[in-house]
Amino acid sequence: MVPPGNLDDLSHTELKNLVVTLFEQVAELRRTIAAQADEIARLKGGPRRPNIKPSGMEKATEPKPDKPGGEGKGTRGSTKSKLTIHEEKTVKADAPTGSRFKGYTSFVVQDLVIRPHVTNFHCERWQTPNGKMVTAPLPAGIDGHFGPELRRFVLGLYHQGQMTVPRLVTLLRGLGIFISKRQVVRLLNAGQDEFLAEARDVLRAGLSSADWITVDDTGARHKATNGFCTQIGNEHFTWFGTTDSKSRLNFLELLRAGHGDYVINDEAIAYMRERALANHVIDRLLEHPARRFADQVAWNDHLDKLGIGALKVNPDPVLIATEGALWGSIKAHGFLPDTVIISDDAGQFDVGQHALCWVHYLESDFILGIRASTPMDWGFETARTPDKFRASAEGGGAQCRSRCGRRQALRSTSPPRSGVAPVCRAAPYTRPAVAALPAMAVTSA
Repeated sequence: MVPPGNLDDLSHTELKNLVVTLFEQVAELRRTIAAQADEIARLKGGPRRPNIKPSGMEKATEPKPDKPGGEGKGTRGSTKSKLTIHEEKTVKADAPTGSRFKGYTSFVVQDLVIRPHVTNFHCERWQTPNGKMVTAPLPAGIDGHFGPELRRFVLGLYHQGQMTVPRLVTLLRGLGIFISKRQVVRLLNAGQDEFLAEARDVLRAGLSSADWITVDDTGARHKATNGFCTQIGNEHFTWFGTTDSKSRLNFLELLRAGHGDYVINDEAIAYMRERALANHVIDRLLEHPARRFADQVAWNDHLDKLGIGALKVNPDPVLIATEGALWGSIKAHGFLPDTVIISDDAGQFDVGQHALCWVHYLESDFILGIRASTPMDWGFETARTPDKFRASAEGGGAQCRSRCGRRQALRSTSPPRSGVAPVCRAAPYTRPAVAALPAMAVTSA
C-alpha cells in the first residue's frame, strides 16, 4: 500500500477509509504470524496452539428463528383430556327476558391449593372386663404429628427443589404450620425405611425379570468420606447404591439385593472352578453338609473351621470361595436367571453372562475385521491393518494392541470357530455381543 503524500489534504471520509484498510491489513498479518508460529511449533515437535471454540452463551440466549410455514411445529393436542376435573361449577348469565338457553361453554382453570389442614383424631378407648384398656389405632399413614402430605411436601422441596432447611422452616411457618427446624430435620432423616424397602424391592424385581442390565460405578462422597456409587438398571428400572468399595466382591454383594446369606450350590461351585480355585478347597466345601449360612460371620467361621482361611496360595481361596458363595446366593434367590450384564469392561462387573455396551465394544479391538458384504458392515474395513495384530516372534502368538495402549495376548492363535471371534484375556468369558458376529481372521505381519 502506497502511503498518501500529505494526510492533511485528505478529507474526513478518506481518513476513515484509510484507517479501516489499515485495520484489515493488521488483522491479516496477525493471522499469518499465528499460522507461521503453529508451523514452527509443529516442525520443532512442540504443542500447537489450542483451538478454543467461541462461547455459545450469547447464541443460546438468542431466540430461535421461526421456521417458514410452521415447519416442525406439531399439533399440541387437547390439554383438557389430560386433566382430572375435581370440581364442576355452573356460572349463571344475566340474560335479558326472552332469551333462549343454548347450553354451556366450558372453561377449565387449573389452580393450586396450599393451606394447613389440622385434624384432631378422637381415638376411642375401651376398658375390657378384665381391666385392660383398648385404644383405637390411628389411620394408616399417620406416623407422628405431621401427616403424609406434609412429609411428601417437605421431602419434595428438599430433594427435588434443592431447598435448604432454614428456607423450608420459613416457608412452612408462612403457610401456617407450627414447626421447628429440628422437626423438619426429623421429617427428612427419620422413618425413611419405607423408601429403602421400596428401592430394594425394585432392585429385586428387576434382577428377577430383566433380560439385560447395565452396570457402572463412579466416585462419590458420603458423610465426608470417599466412596463409590454403583448403578444397576435398564430401560424399566434404575437402582443406585453407595459403598466404600468397587471390587467384584462388593458388586456381588449388591446383586444379592438386600439378602445377607451365603450359599454353596452348583452355581457357586461352577463359579469357583471358573476362577481357578484349588480342587482340594472345593472338596472341603463339598464334603461339609452345611450349604447355607445366614450372614458373613457364620460364613467366615465356616471357612476357619475348614482351614481355608489359613491357606496362603494364589488365587486367594477365601476371596474366590466368598465370591462363589455370593454368586450361589444370587442364583438361589432367583436373580439373573438368564440375564446379560452389560458394562464398560471393568473387571469387577465381569460375572455371569457378560457383554460390552456398544461404545466400549467398538473401542475394545475385539473386532478383528468384518467382510463388507456381511449384514453387520459397520465400516470396519478401515480397521484391517497389519499393524493391528502382529505375530509375536518369541511365542508365536498373536497380540492385541488396543487403542488404549494395552498389549494383551489373545486366548488362541488358532482360526476362530464360525460365529465366534477371539477375545482378549481381559474377557474371561465369551461375550454374547462378540459371539453374534461372523467369523473373523487375524491379520499378521
